[in-house]
Amino acid sequence: MVMLAPSPVPEQASSHEQRTLAMIDYLRNVVLSPPALHERGHAIFVDARRVFLGDAAFGMGSLGTLQLRMRALFGEALRLGASGIILAHNHPSGHCQPSDCDLTATRQLQDVARALDITLIDHLIFTTRAVYSMRAGGLL
Repeated sequence: MVMLAPSPVPEQASSHEQRTLAMIDYLRNVVLSPPALHERGHAIFVDARRVFLGDAAFGMGSLGTLQLRMRALFGEALRLGASGIILAHNHPSGHCQPSDCDLTATRQLQDVARALDITLIDHLIFTTRAVYSMRAGGLL
């Protein structure tokens, strides 16, 4: 399992790394905002240089599931002219290991994104103590 703990931005970090860390912190705050009793999904849309273009909620669920509307997610990406998407959702259970449903949905999202010439940059799963990166975990 690949878990990334929150870390301060190193002073020598590039502007690209700083932007990425800021977006991860933003996603953490959005999906873990109270009440974090249900799974909540959110997406950030970026251009080819990974500069923020916009963001949107993409699903709300129950304690253990998240319903996702791919049409709305990719519609917003196309409307913004996004080249990449960073997805995030929370696991209120406290376990940030991706479920079978998370893996299946991420593969489907990656296939649709690829067909639209959009890069699925990462899918992050947040708990109050950690974050799991599907990219770092070799799942993307």
